[in-house]
Amino acid sequence: MDLEQRVAELERRLTALEGRDSGPDAASPRLDDGDFWALEGLKQQLADVGEAGADGGVLYTGSVRLPTGEQYAWQYGALTEALLDGDWADTADSFAALGHPVRLRLLREILGGLRTAAELAALDGAGTTGQIYHHLRQLTGAGWLQAAGRGRYEVPPARVVPLLVVLTAARP
Repeated sequence: MDLEQRVAELERRLTALEGRDSGPDAASPRLDDGDFWALEGLKQQLADVGEAGADGGVLYTGSVRLPTGEQYAWQYGALTEALLDGDWADTADSFAALGHPVRLRLLREILGGLRTAAELAALDGAGTTGQIYHHLRQLTGAGWLQAAGRGRYEVPPARVVPLLVVLTAARP
């Protein structure tokens, strides 16, 4: 490749980089949501339930492979009326458990493969062993973690995708 071709290639790549979204997730590839394939499926489901789905609904879904190799596929849908009529206070404990940076870090590390309290306590900045156990109790009580025996913890399979959905929804 001669110098002129190399410069042209660099200019093309620079233009592509400058055109990217500069938000916090700009470096991460995202699914193309241009055709709203999930939304169209939800609309069909709502049409199939007739009057009950007249006010719409919410769907979230995911297919995840963690760094540990574990794979999860999960989906959930709810009608708008049921969501608006439900007692939102019931979710306060679950949100509160996620409301601390150390607890979020513990969840990320557990999903990444660190499973024992001793491994988690060895993390820089995670706090004392007593603080770690306090955070683990908060997460376990809210259902974001479960004890897996002998000081080991895991995110319950049915909570992996919802946790990632909550994190995605909370991003600016």
